[in-house]
Amino acid sequence: MSVLAAISLAIWIYLLAGHGKFWQYGPALEAAVPAAAPAVTVIVPARDEADSIEPCLRSLLAQNYPGDYSVILVNDGSTDRTGQIAASFASPRLRIVEGVARPEGWSGKLWAMDQGAALAETPYLFFTDADIEHRPEHLATLMAKAVADNLDMVSEMVELNCRSFAERALVPAFVYFFALLYPFAKVNDSGDRVAAAAGGTVLIRAEALRRSGGLAAMKGALIDDVTLATRVKAGGRIWLGHSRLAVSIRPYPHAGDVWRMVARTAYVQLRYSPLLLAGTVAGMMLVFLMPPVAALFGHGLARFAGCAAWIGLTASFLPTVRRFRISPLWAALLPLTALFYTAATIGSAVNHVSGRGVVWKRRAYN
Repeated sequence: MSVLAAISLAIWIYLLAGHGKFWQYGPALEAAVPAAAPAVTVIVPARDEADSIEPCLRSLLAQNYPGDYSVILVNDGSTDRTGQIAASFASPRLRIVEGVARPEGWSGKLWAMDQGAALAETPYLFFTDADIEHRPEHLATLMAKAVADNLDMVSEMVELNCRSFAERALVPAFVYFFALLYPFAKVNDSGDRVAAAAGGTVLIRAEALRRSGGLAAMKGALIDDVTLATRVKAGGRIWLGHSRLAVSIRPYPHAGDVWRMVARTAYVQLRYSPLLLAGTVAGMMLVFLMPPVAALFGHGLARFAGCAAWIGLTASFLPTVRRFRISPLWAALLPLTALFYTAATIGSAVNHVSGRGVVWKRRAYN
């Protein structure tokens, strides 16, 4: 136990000091007006989003963008009232497209996005999800960043719901683990290979999308945002931050809802590799579970190292906890949350091995 606790502490010293400051509160954009305002096409893929499509479209159609912009909603085979609700908006900016059947080899969201992109003739595209509400200055702020820094892609992780007990216990950790995997400082460093984006808000230069092969080049990707960012960064510059100007209105009221969100792509992230799965589980145990185990049950060096590592991981989670405006006591419970995410990752692998594959909105991907 002493050796394992010491290794865990050494890992935490590295993560806190040398891993792109993944634990920091930022970066986040303040509301701004772009020096130039090129035309933008907003593309919204929507499948069974009747509960959120009205506030989403209302917010998009009310953007204070100084240039020309339009909104294309691709109704991706919805079985609810998504299409009818969207059609109730009488706006010349809005175009509703009924999606056609998904070809073999395409993921559903990417196919919907591609249908929207095929209709766009503007120098910039803005991909956003149908469950996000945008403040009026959001699009202008994203463009201001893209123009000022000559970026090919600007993406933001929007604010997530954190009202129910399950959301308070689990959602902040989702943002934390994402930043741990893809430190924003590394993503935003053009000299670093790490690339990522948050699919809910992606402003991209149309030429950069073409240069990277278009969406067809990644048509089967289930982690489409990271895949797109990787391709764009290979030949250009990208930026990823947190948003103060957009919020997800999709609730996750129960732990099972978060479990399904994680299990949907966790094993995909590991490239369906049993070896990577075993390494991930072992790593999560060593990094997040060993500190409290050693602190509570160890002696001497093991207890000292366990306490120090536990304090370190708690401190690293505090900025995320403050972002969600929840009690700082949740930070000390991160090891338990990590155990939940580890179990969901194993569940994702079990789904794949058992043939259930990835299921999202009643659509299966094997």
